[in-house]
Amino acid sequence: MTTSVTQTDAATVLTVTGEVDLATAPALESALDAALAGPPAALVIDLTAVSFLASAGMAALVSVHKRAGGTRLVVVADGPATSRQLKMTSLDQVFSLHSTLDEALAALG
Repeated sequence: MTTSVTQTDAATVLTVTGEVDLATAPALESALDAALAGPPAALVIDLTAVSFLASAGMAALVSVHKRAGGTRLVVVADGPATSRQLKMTSLDQVFSLHSTLDEALAALG
């Protein structure tokens, strides 16, 4: 798993690539914490390049949500490897879930 951070006018974007499982979830959580250290007004977590999202990865997302404070969190996920799990676990009710990065950034205004 790899992560990268970019800045837009509307948000900080953390792009995650690869498999998020028990072994890589701690690295994801560290990357999320680093992205929140500012703190940005909004953080977009882009999971479109994630090929596998285990429960440990979803737990990392929930954990950072609890620590986000006033930062608005938005998740980009599309397809069976990511959005399906988020919807099945009702995490789409916790996070603002979008199919594309452009859609997520537009939703932030």
